[in-house]
Amino acid sequence: MAAGSLLTLLDDIASILDDVSILSKKAAAKTAGVLGDDLALNAQQVSGVVSRRELPVVWAVAKGSFVNKLILVPIALLISRFAPWAVTPLLMIGGLYLCFEGCEKLAHLFFHRHPKTPEDAAKEIAELAAAPAEAESEADRVKGAVRTDFVLSAEIIAITLGIVAGQDFARQLAVLSVIAMVMTVGVYGLVAGIVKLDDAGLYLSERPNAFLRSLGRAILWVAPYLMKTLSIAGTAAMFLVGGGIITHGIPDLHHAIEHAAESLAHGGGVGALLAPVVPTLLDGLCGLVAGTVVLLLFLGVKKLRGQTRHA
Repeated sequence: MAAGSLLTLLDDIASILDDVSILSKKAAAKTAGVLGDDLALNAQQVSGVVSRRELPVVWAVAKGSFVNKLILVPIALLISRFAPWAVTPLLMIGGLYLCFEGCEKLAHLFFHRHPKTPEDAAKEIAELAAAPAEAESEADRVKGAVRTDFVLSAEIIAITLGIVAGQDFARQLAVLSVIAMVMTVGVYGLVAGIVKLDDAGLYLSERPNAFLRSLGRAILWVAPYLMKTLSIAGTAAMFLVGGGIITHGIPDLHHAIEHAAESLAHGGGVGALLAPVVPTLLDGLCGLVAGTVVLLLFLGVKKLRGQTRHA
């Protein structure tokens, strides 16, 4: 009897592990797009950090991401059990926050730039040379990256939860935990590799082997363009991901976007070629509009509070 019970237990464990593996693969495929956005956003957050502090910053954000997952997985399980209706509104709040952050970055880029005077440059150099100022800037970067990661992690967890919604608690917990761990290690491992590309290129460029020297020089040439591209992609990802969350949360808007894409696909010609990217572009446009509205509201409230304080 004991042997039979043990075999039954092992069979149940094997069945659960097999289900977890299949469900985890499905969840990984569904969340691959978010993973790319997460990578672009986090590489953007780390870009510009002093070289010797790049890996510590990545590690600090990765630890924050693990904490985010430790918070989000139990919350997702509780929501799945007691309030499944709350998933969409919470995701939309996160989507609006991402769009707001993207618009804030664009506003800073276009409306807060001014030519640097020699005095400004000297002041900036002095601030970079000061350790406390660097630490403060680094802490701000980490906080901003962890906040952004929280929204993207919430989307990953929510997508995964949708896949395992019909499973029992053990399978839900196992799949959510696997996805949380794999996504965090994958994203921040890649971010660490990207931010150290220039160091790897410098190391290779000093090797005696001619091929390695050429490879190192090529990496040094590519690295700045890659970081700039990731910075642009990271900002765009805020609108694409945030806009996608918002449009999916408004069924009529989501169906209108799908109908527009289908109409283009059936029309043939250039429209058929553009049809696959139209939903993404419209999601991004909706994200830009939503972010602009939230930013204007935020600035309006901020101005009113300032006026009230001075009254």
